[in-house]
Amino acid sequence: MAPNPEHEHTPAEVKAKCEAFRETYTKLLNEVGKVVVGHQEVVEGVLIALFAGGNVLLEGVPGLGKTLLVRTLAETLHLPFSRIQFTPDLMPADVIGTNIVTEDAETGRRQFEFQKGPIFAQVVLADEINRATPKTQSALLEAMQERSVTVGGQTRKLEKPFLVLATQNPIEQEGTYPLPEAQLDRFIFKLVVGYSQLNDLMTILDRTTGQDAPQPQRVLDGPKILEAQDLVRGVIVAPHVKEYASRLVLATHPEGRYAAGGPNGPTNQYIRCGASPRAAQALVLGGKVKAVTDGRYHVSYADIKSIAHQTLRHRLILNFEAEADRVDPDDIVTQILDLTPTEPVGVPMAAGTA
Repeated sequence: MAPNPEHEHTPAEVKAKCEAFRETYTKLLNEVGKVVVGHQEVVEGVLIALFAGGNVLLEGVPGLGKTLLVRTLAETLHLPFSRIQFTPDLMPADVIGTNIVTEDAETGRRQFEFQKGPIFAQVVLADEINRATPKTQSALLEAMQERSVTVGGQTRKLEKPFLVLATQNPIEQEGTYPLPEAQLDRFIFKLVVGYSQLNDLMTILDRTTGQDAPQPQRVLDGPKILEAQDLVRGVIVAPHVKEYASRLVLATHPEGRYAAGGPNGPTNQYIRCGASPRAAQALVLGGKVKAVTDGRYHVSYADIKSIAHQTLRHRLILNFEAEADRVDPDDIVTQILDLTPTEPVGVPMAAGTA
């Protein structure tokens, strides 16, 4: 296909767009930082997912600011926001909406009218998502992947950009329903929210127990976010970097050619099922955002490595031996990074290709 001159940009224009993106990214970080103290890696992970066009799963014990982070991000974005509190009695119709019978006041004629659910916002907080039943959890699958909702045989598109930020508590498992692998795979990142450090905790006390609470300012709207996402997708990924990202994913497949450490390595020892192609997509898209925010126009090995844990940790299904040895998915990802060389090994060509 011949290139379309209308969509071509000069190097100077691309450079200007990237610099504007970095300024916007930094401003977003600063505005969120007015309210959310610390958790720099988590905040950056959420912003990377936003510009990569993915959804995020936030995991941490109660009271660490997961919901606050999502609310603050929503305040910095000029987008419709909704919060869904997941509970065992929540029904799919409470999430996506349903057809209701309405009556015309003048004619008395009745008809079905679709009542939109909270999923039709553009920034959706799925709070304590693992407290809802699998039937209700699955109501999010189509929205998260296809950006659409199907009710009564009719498919309705969700407005872009669309972002689901889900939270869950890893400690209290009574009365919860673990997310199925198919749904976990639809989160581009799983971010672990840890405890605050001493200085951060003191700052939190200053901000939350005084008279003046900081308020973030709006930074971006929908069209600007879509423009930034389009810019990110145009970042160059060299073949050897693309191959490395692919080998990292294949290194999680037990009994595979690229299984980390070979027959006796951590992959074959501890992993029952490895990551899907969505993991490779997440590594590349996230790497592109990292590259632009770092002032570069190409993705490096370091960009891929920097987001490997948040990309892969929720996509690894561990076996019984891993549970018995108390092996954490992050430990396995670290070993996979150590055992997977960055040097290209060459990708075998498919049969019938020249």
